[in-house]
Amino acid sequence: MFAIEDIRQWRGHDVVDASGSRIGELEAVYVDTATDQPSFATVKVGLPTRQRLVFAPLAGATLGPGHVRLAHDKKQVKNAPSIGTDGELPASEEQAVFDYYELPYEAGPNERRLGRR
Repeated sequence: MFAIEDIRQWRGHDVVDASGSRIGELEAVYVDTATDQPSFATVKVGLPTRQRLVFAPLAGATLGPGHVRLAHDKKQVKNAPSIGTDGELPASEEQAVFDYYELPYEAGPNERRLGRR
């Protein structure tokens, strides 16, 4: 995995799937609040008048020249839970993001598992 300091410089760069198909543009990185390690990215997708931010796990992702390559395919990422481009993920919807990718989710009552960086 890469350090949060490294991934910040990739904001605005292309995000591609495992086969190299462009998904969208990296908007933000969310860290696991328990470990402070990069966990998810939000990717800007959609037409300019109807853009949204979809959540994509960073596990297995690699950095390339001018892009971040995810371990998931384009269709899966584009259909992932999303928020508006000026929105924020409510704590009550975090589990849905993890469930969509079949990832384990554990957070205590009134605790957040993801923090935007």
